[in-house]
Amino acid sequence: MPPLSLHSLENARILVTGGTGSFGKEFVKTVLARYPRIKRLVVFSRDELKQFEMAQQFGGQEYKAIRYFIGDIRDEARLRRALEGIDVVVHAAALKQVPTAEYNPFECIKTNVLGAQNLIEACLDRGVQRVVALSTDKAAAPTNLYGATKLCSDKLFVAANNIKGSRDVRFSVVRYGNVMGSRGSVIPFFLERRKTGVLPITDPTMTRFNISLPEGVEMVLWSLEHAWGGEILVPKIPSYRIADLAQAIGPECAHPVVGVRPGEKIHEEMITASDSSNTVDLGKYYAILPSGAAYTLPAYCDQTAAKPVAPGFCYNSGTNERFLSVDELRALIGTQVAGPVDVPVGLARDSRPPRPAARTRRHAPSPQPRHAALRPTVHQ
Repeated sequence: MPPLSLHSLENARILVTGGTGSFGKEFVKTVLARYPRIKRLVVFSRDELKQFEMAQQFGGQEYKAIRYFIGDIRDEARLRRALEGIDVVVHAAALKQVPTAEYNPFECIKTNVLGAQNLIEACLDRGVQRVVALSTDKAAAPTNLYGATKLCSDKLFVAANNIKGSRDVRFSVVRYGNVMGSRGSVIPFFLERRKTGVLPITDPTMTRFNISLPEGVEMVLWSLEHAWGGEILVPKIPSYRIADLAQAIGPECAHPVVGVRPGEKIHEEMITASDSSNTVDLGKYYAILPSGAAYTLPAYCDQTAAKPVAPGFCYNSGTNERFLSVDELRALIGTQVAGPVDVPVGLARDSRPPRPAARTRRHAPSPQPRHAALRPTVHQ
């Protein structure tokens, strides 16, 4: 069962939930530049101020196809109205802050789980053809409520392919790690805290995956074109160490270790060893295929040239084959986030001895979180 081909999004009508967030703005910018004659591009979000600000950059006078819809994915009736005539949905709306979700668990569930089901039902009823939902590395073997809600969301979107009947629709998921420079993430936090001379580190051994906003957008566009439906697609991206990130942004700052927050991992996973039996390597991406789908793993591999991964394979930020150095992090921050990072003379280069290259492991380490009295509120 090969994927449908949209050929070009030029003739599509697209809606992006959470469209005023970091991803949504980059997605809109990319689509408008690449497909200037697109029929319709709907930005669906609940923040009128952010929509007003975004409309100053992407206004209806210059971009005739763009529309701004105020709405909440908790409101299924509003979703149904917004989805009239829509062909493609990119689902980026979510509550994403780990501490916020821990303190307000059911609010997170209402948006990330019930909102996801509302969107699925509305897409089925409105004749949408393609749906790609954004996920997170925290959904793999979750240890916090945010990750658990995104795992539930992933399961809902994958299972939606089972209830589509004769409808010509595909639901897929894109799962990736920390987006460089996104709102509420560690890089903007460190850039701001650098002014104080102190960059708090939760744990010096902590690692995270890293992807840029343009890379995330390109992966979603690729998925819209190539996904069969039911896959959880995972990019091959580098990792970084939180201690190296602090060194890249503020080598002159103090770096106190403040402890890991409840539910936070030392290392993130995007593919667990339990998923290995259903996971294939597509070259640039991995795909976790659904169990009991209308297609088989051998058929998928035959038509996509994918290769099954080794039994017990896992994809973990702490055992990743590729780590960003301090200099690479500083360069990426300069080009992707905040412009050149100025550091004092004599501290511009990483003078520490090189770390040994990370080894690929079959099974990821699972150290237990530590707790401390002082914790930053940033999402690392």
